[in-house]
Amino acid sequence: MKNKISRRALIKNSLAGFGAISLPVSITACNGDGQTSNEHKVEFLHGVASGDPLQDRIILWSRITPTDVTATYELDWEIALDENFSNIVQMGRIKTSAAKDFCLKVDVLNLSADTRYYYRFKYGQIHSPIGRTKTLATKTNAVNFAVCSCSNYPAGYFYVYREVAKQDVDAVLHLGDYIYEYGKDGYATEQAEKLGRTLDVDNQNEIYRLEDYRKRYAKYRTDPDLQAVHQRHPFILIWDDHELTNDAWRAGAQNHQPDLEGDFVVRRTAALTAYFEWMPIREKSKNDILHIYRQFNFGDLVQLNMLDTRMLARDEQLAFASFMDGENLNVEQFRAALLNEQRQLIGIDQLNWLANSLQSSRAIWNVLGQQVLMAKMLVPAEVLQILNVAKSGMVDDNFLIEAQKRLMELVAIKLRYKNSDPSLTDAELLRILTVIPYNLDAWDGYYAERERVYALYEQYQKKVVVLAGDTHNAWESALHQQNGEKVGIELATSSVSSPGMEKYLNLPENLMQQFEQVFIQLIDELSFCNLNQRGYLKLSFDSTQLSADWLFLTDIHSQEYQVDQLRLHSTTYDTNLNIIKVMQQAS
Repeated sequence: MKNKISRRALIKNSLAGFGAISLPVSITACNGDGQTSNEHKVEFLHGVASGDPLQDRIILWSRITPTDVTATYELDWEIALDENFSNIVQMGRIKTSAAKDFCLKVDVLNLSADTRYYYRFKYGQIHSPIGRTKTLATKTNAVNFAVCSCSNYPAGYFYVYREVAKQDVDAVLHLGDYIYEYGKDGYATEQAEKLGRTLDVDNQNEIYRLEDYRKRYAKYRTDPDLQAVHQRHPFILIWDDHELTNDAWRAGAQNHQPDLEGDFVVRRTAALTAYFEWMPIREKSKNDILHIYRQFNFGDLVQLNMLDTRMLARDEQLAFASFMDGENLNVEQFRAALLNEQRQLIGIDQLNWLANSLQSSRAIWNVLGQQVLMAKMLVPAEVLQILNVAKSGMVDDNFLIEAQKRLMELVAIKLRYKNSDPSLTDAELLRILTVIPYNLDAWDGYYAERERVYALYEQYQKKVVVLAGDTHNAWESALHQQNGEKVGIELATSSVSSPGMEKYLNLPENLMQQFEQVFIQLIDELSFCNLNQRGYLKLSFDSTQLSADWLFLTDIHSQEYQVDQLRLHSTTYDTNLNIIKVMQQAS
């Protein structure tokens, strides 16, 4: 006779089939009438998360969805050394209500360093999923990060998060644009209905009120891949603009119109309130909510400083359109504005904090986690003209032929220039040496303050690894002061789902890859880029070298995808940030 299998055993066994990205989930125990033993019913629909790990503490997060939204709920939390919770090291109680959007956040203290923990929340017999997390080490020989940014729910599936969930990393560094504020017909929503990733009916417009931001986070956190990566790894996060609105700065934004969305500060307060409710990040007082910059020390191996380049001190972005005389750029006016010593991106308080951090650092590797590109992305004006035409959509076969011809001419001239060809004409030199910043929303629009940051690197004799997101494309660059002295490297990740340059240029794939090579040849600091694939960056530090691996996916718009083995890119650096080895595709 066959052995009978209980319903509980059947469910637990089937859970094992999810593989590396699954953890045990406790089964809800109910009374005979189907109700829990508590007065009200709740569900855990948004998973669990952990973040801001230190050597002795960590943030634990979850959220309940209750039937009675007027009530206050008290829940238990537990943290243990094993996933069966036979060795519970701490427990406690926490209250939540509509005032907190029913989010739960606990800063668990007095933990052991470099220790793997498991945690869960309970309401009566109803348990949240079980999360896994880890504290920082006081001493360590290796540190591994996954770096990601720019996850736009309607734009595509979150397969990047699925892949990151499978990795063995100490933390996930999320560099911003965790959500997007646009409405149902906004940026990168064209395939949302086809993909089954439409926004909820009561949250389909551009968001600007607290309840709007809360609902948008709730939608994103129903995604199973996003839940899986939070369940597996602690996060260290920084915001960028779309947690508020596009191209935000300290007193406004490109995508904020006071006559439509009201007072900017009110909107910012709403956005950041929801951010702190929904993110596994340590709480700030209302007067301190903009000071999100903070430090994480992984023994004496890695010091990670997370910076805010977006909301605290940023002056308004420059715009080429403001300096046009007819069809020509007023170069003198533009140059004066660009080099203005008073322009700020991170501000004096954050700059001083960074100086103190670098001065006191004993780490082998000093890492800056921040949002926007720091490298000098200066392109010949001729290339920018081609890009602008491509963006306009006024592209035909004749344009493509002419664009290819001109780009190849520029590359040929630049190669001759690098080889000190004495036959170069003044006209040819003018074509490659007349360069313009590619992106004024990045550090290129804040020239003087970037040089002040670089001066800190030199002053304290630190070679710095800068991380960036924001552009939806992958970049690898060397960082140099204006005097030519190398002060660090920049490793920039592609996006989780937001489209890259392939969307803006609308060019054939072969021409996109040609653009990549053109960029590498013509932008002096750039050594690698990927302009049309979604992916993430994996970093592995030890006492002698850093390995940076860019991984890309073949597709985020279909049910099937793979890690693209033909587009893998890996660079290994020594502690002086000299390149030891480069691998550009699978062997």
